[in-house]
Amino acid sequence: MPGRRVGKLKVQHRILEGLEDYLKEMSGWEVVKTIIPGRIVRQNRGSGVNGLFLKYPTLTGYKLLYKKGTSVQEVFVVCSDKEAFRRLFEERFG
Repeated sequence: MPGRRVGKLKVQHRILEGLEDYLKEMSGWEVVKTIIPGRIVRQNRGSGVNGLFLKYPTLTGYKLLYKKGTSVQEVFVVCSDKEAFRRLFEERFG
């Protein structure tokens, strides 16, 4: 299934409720080149903490996880400056 692009956001999968606001804000950051939400995974039980979390750097940016109830969605961010992205993320969502 081909994805569609909305600005810096490349949508290939459904987006969990609440995640779109985070994605809209990050897409306004100059260091962010592309945001790619991944598949949604349902877990047997909730994680207890909901929100967007910085997981680890990748070759081109960062992997994030968005948790809501028993659902988790990966988000991959391609950025021009990983350190600047990390600082912005921690200041805004940290």
